[in-house]
Amino acid sequence: MTLQHLPRPLLGAALALLAACASTTHRAVAVADGTRAQLAILESTDIHTNIRSYDYYKLAADESLGFERMATLVRQARREFANTLLFDAGDTIQGTALADYQAQVAPLRCDEKLAMYRVMDALGYDGGTIGNHEFNYGLPFLAQVTARPMNVEGIAQRRCKGPDFPLVLSNVFSARDGQPIYPPYAVLDRKLKIRDAAGRETEAPIRIGIIGFTPPPIMQWDKRNLEGKVTTKGLVEAAREYLPQLRAQNVDLVVAISHGGIDLAPYGTQMENANWYLAQEPGIDGLLLGHSHSVFPDPHNEKSRFNHLAGVDNQRGFINGKPAVMGNFWGKSLGVMELALVRKDGRWTIDAATSRTEVRDIRNADGSYVAPDPQVAQLVEQAHAATMTYVATPIGDSDFAMTTYFADVGDVTALQPVNTAQRTYVERYIANDLPQYKDVPVLSAAAPFKGGFGGPADYTDVAAGPLAIRNAADLYLYPNTLTAVKVDGALLKGWLERSAGRFNRIDPAQREPQPLINRKFVGYNFDVIQGGLSYVIDVTKPEGQRIGELRYKGQPVAPQQPFIVVTNNYRASGGGHFPGLDGSNIVLSAPDANRDALIGWVKEHKHLTRTQDGADRSWRFAKIQTAGPVTFTSAAGKLDVAKAAGLTNISLLKDNGDGTATYAVNLAHP
Repeated sequence: MTLQHLPRPLLGAALALLAACASTTHRAVAVADGTRAQLAILESTDIHTNIRSYDYYKLAADESLGFERMATLVRQARREFANTLLFDAGDTIQGTALADYQAQVAPLRCDEKLAMYRVMDALGYDGGTIGNHEFNYGLPFLAQVTARPMNVEGIAQRRCKGPDFPLVLSNVFSARDGQPIYPPYAVLDRKLKIRDAAGRETEAPIRIGIIGFTPPPIMQWDKRNLEGKVTTKGLVEAAREYLPQLRAQNVDLVVAISHGGIDLAPYGTQMENANWYLAQEPGIDGLLLGHSHSVFPDPHNEKSRFNHLAGVDNQRGFINGKPAVMGNFWGKSLGVMELALVRKDGRWTIDAATSRTEVRDIRNADGSYVAPDPQVAQLVEQAHAATMTYVATPIGDSDFAMTTYFADVGDVTALQPVNTAQRTYVERYIANDLPQYKDVPVLSAAAPFKGGFGGPADYTDVAAGPLAIRNAADLYLYPNTLTAVKVDGALLKGWLERSAGRFNRIDPAQREPQPLINRKFVGYNFDVIQGGLSYVIDVTKPEGQRIGELRYKGQPVAPQQPFIVVTNNYRASGGGHFPGLDGSNIVLSAPDANRDALIGWVKEHKHLTRTQDGADRSWRFAKIQTAGPVTFTSAAGKLDVAKAAGLTNISLLKDNGDGTATYAVNLAHP
């Protein structure tokens, strides 16, 4: 029997004994109490395989993200601090077309190292944990690329090529034998550069423990990959099981690498972002966080949700008295935890009063970006080139252009394919896995993500003809995941009322031109809901009173009538401040991205036609005669696009000479 398969109590005792032996040398070096040192713990999180500063769906560079630029920040920090460690907090191997290519299109051989891990090894990571998205490709792939022969059904017991640094995870267990599928913790023996009492530079040992956590809801999010194979524990329960074992190994410090955010809701074993509670566990000295795709600390952001949370110091980066950092996502930033260490009772401890954390961005103060580390591009050039070829391959074709130039006034060409794909996905899921909802109508919501905010080029514009994988990014800009919520007719109406905030209130008697669009209301919150629904928007009425004639398949929608609406994780969890959408009524959190559902649908559908796939206009303006013109701005030279979409009430007023034009909409003929 190997150590891995010992019962947990015996495993802990064996590891503690080995550690005691191993730590003899470590403790042999005498360091006087009161000796001080500085240690910078560096953190990446939610890289999502954004290795290059590149958008594979647009086939264009994107300087605002990328591991290759974050790597430059790491090298700068190592020059700044005498002592550094580098860790990753998960969601590392999934998220871009390059990741999909290596996992699904041209799967790696056992003797090949994943591109993401190649560049991480080159940068010299000291450890990491497993995020929820690591499970998206299934356990066999994860076991292969992380070189972890899990004792789980369907996984070959072989040793493949994985990263050179330890991955730890304490709260996911094999359903077969109850053992953790990764080592729950690891111990790192390192040397600190210090100055002795005489001021001479010397070295002293330090022993650091790391323990990893992932969100327990992975069992819901990746049910198809995990059900019957693994189980989970809450973060606090797992910490209390393994921290005593880790502390018994004579460690100076314990750093929790937890793929999760900060939530003060009541604790539960399935809590997604339980680190406010984890920080209260006495065996933990510091926390590296992620998952939320946000920044902590964020001291210069007056609107940061961390500003007024009990026990959270958003200026210095502490949670319940423990230093913590969350370094944003996609390689946009680097988390830096600056620990002031002091020797006390024969161990290194943290002087909290002189310690702090911060998040350093790849974007400079002047709006430029740090240069990429050239070594990164060299290491992944072959995979990068192959991925570009992959995303350019056709997935279908269309006999009509899909654009958002006139989405604000009724063009659904860029929205209907998304809505149809989303609805198809959820209807099939319900039929197979959620039979309790089989009689509930399924609707779908999509918004025009690109609506001109960034100028005349900031519109979705997919030409008629062949469709490639990259075109899906123009139709679905953000990497959201597909989510469905259960609502009633009253909440559905409230959802549409919120969307109608996109429009200014129009005075029918005014003779001067009136702008239709409320520019303070972002386009990605203008949800258009389709799937048998029809409704009217009366822009002469105040916000909250604009939706009328709300019908489903021709029949009036009753306030108590149930519906399932497919949207994304952002909207379903409260993004955009839509009434009743706060995460409490989610019935499906799919592991698939909305964009991936769209790609799969186009591949299956093959040929898109305007009649079937781009002309189902679910809403219209209320019929109103106005004394003066109602105007809006879009890209110049696009009037033919409106006409092709059947919008005969649109006219050109003037070309503005800057790539935009002013158009008018005749509300008397909506």
